[in-house]
Amino acid sequence: MTTVEIDSRSGFCFGVTTAISKAEEELARTGHLYCLGDIVHNTDEVERLKERGLVTITHEQLAQLHHATVLLRAHGEPPETYEVARRNDITIIDATCPVVLQLQRRIHKSFHSDENGPRPQIVIYGKRGHAEVNGLVGQTAGTALVIESVDEIDSIDFNRDICLYSQTTKSLEGFKTIVDEIKRRIAPGVNFQSFDTICRSVANRIPQVREFAQRHELVLFVCGSKSSNGRILYGECLKANPQTHLISNEHEIDPAWLRDKESIGICGATSTPRWLMNQVKEFVERTIAEP
Repeated sequence: MTTVEIDSRSGFCFGVTTAISKAEEELARTGHLYCLGDIVHNTDEVERLKERGLVTITHEQLAQLHHATVLLRAHGEPPETYEVARRNDITIIDATCPVVLQLQRRIHKSFHSDENGPRPQIVIYGKRGHAEVNGLVGQTAGTALVIESVDEIDSIDFNRDICLYSQTTKSLEGFKTIVDEIKRRIAPGVNFQSFDTICRSVANRIPQVREFAQRHELVLFVCGSKSSNGRILYGECLKANPQTHLISNEHEIDPAWLRDKESIGICGATSTPRWLMNQVKEFVERTIAEP
């Protein structure tokens, strides 16, 4: 008898849950809502909400929009977005994650800490071009330096004061590696401050997902292709269990994977909806029940 288990700790984080709840409330009330960018990095969930009246728009389309209601997703936005909304008489439903919002405020404060003297060098450990990172860079009038890994550390000026922050969904280990390398290379007398701004709902998932993956013969990791934290968590799953497969939905499952397995685990990213993992489980159970 094959056991099929969904990881109880997988699924939407608080910020995504709140954003989707706000969207569903407005859609239930009016049947129509614009969202600036994909509400979550999961195509299946975006399609579900599209069927209910959610229209995803770009920043270019926002600039052409007037007298409408627009939801800002959990990733957050730079100040320019709010200015466009004000000019165009757009009503904002702000679903920026509280963790991201606090981070934006801290970076803004660091950047404006000494208006009369040299500003510190704001460095952000994150994925260049990611929606959250764009919002963070926006707090510095576009001047923050984004580095994706310790391999890009040469772009930092070690003779200037440095304030290091992190995108909330990045690897804690990667952040610590960058901190250590900056400390090693910084010039004498230069001030270096590092702020661990990684969301623990993601960071804590790493040891949890490792433990879950080790408990099963086969693991199906359900995740959208655009999810940053999904790629990190999938990688941790794969390290813990080489019999891990990355899928976006049940249609990508090869039935051959399921043969002769006594224990199958299903888990996902903080952007993976629970209903999608349930669909994967139902497919697996139907498939293994077939003669």
